Amino acid sequence: MTWDRYGQDVLGQRKNTPSAPQVPQVPAAHDLVVEEVTTGWVGAVVGVEKSGGMHIVTLEDRQGRTRSFRLGPGFWVDGRPVTLVPPQTSARRPPQRTASGSTMLGAQRARVARPSRIWVEGRHDAELVERVWGADLRHEGIVVEMLDGVDHLHDRLNEFSPTTDSRVGVLVDHLVPRSKESRIAESVTQEWGQDAVLVLGHPYVDVWQAVRPQRLGLEAWPVIERGVEWKRGILAELGWPHNSQADVAAAWQRILGTVRSYTDLEPSLLGRVEELIDFVTVEPLEGR
Repeated sequence: MTWDRYGQDVLGQRKNTPSAPQVPQVPAAHDLVVEEVTTGWVGAVVGVEKSGGMHIVTLEDRQGRTRSFRLGPGFWVDGRPVTLVPPQTSARRPPQRTASGSTMLGAQRARVARPSRIWVEGRHDAELVERVWGADLRHEGIVVEMLDGVDHLHDRLNEFSPTTDSRVGVLVDHLVPRSKESRIAESVTQEWGQDAVLVLGHPYVDVWQAVRPQRLGLEAWPVIERGVEWKRGILAELGWPHNSQADVAAAWQRILGTVRSYTDLEPSLLGRVEELIDFVTVEPLEGR
């Protein structure tokens, strides 16, 4: 009598092996933002055609460059793997969305600027807000201005003289309890009133951290020691050039280029910006 160490059916155990999760099929609709996995190319769908017996999708990136790929598996949408399939020509085209997730209302002229304003601390904050909320701001007639640091907030408010008819919403970095920023926020709110000035902020040292680290291939943003200039410390940790202000500016453009929509930002920033937009677009009550 012989003993078969493998049993009679060497593949028997595979019968109960759970199948791999199904990757959803997504129609390659016009303007859908897609990432091709093998190349990392990110772009919006601008066309689908059949060539040589296969379907080809063309993606256009933010610089207007185009590249074509074979339709099928190997794509990501909103950070999840999908299989792109040809769009249904008979289906009603879904409404287009702005980068902030709002419904795009088509080609419209920008509204005349409101008297109310949104102020941000610096250029990087302004560029990030423009990248995601630019279409909404123009539609609502909201002007975003730079403070060049929260230390100037008192002086700027004295010049602007906000009222319930001309409000100021302020976005501040590192707005955490017992910080300098929180003391300034409390002071100006008491002086001008919460119906004229609203100061909100995110907990991050710099607005760079409001970009999801996964967009840069990171699990988390590096922690920088006290006494080290934060941005240059970050660039040193990432192995990027960091010796000059030009290096910092180039790095920010690289980071900003990874932001495609609101899904690439942390919720702690998203909620604050949306709240500020609501604050400065509220119509004043009659008689106030």
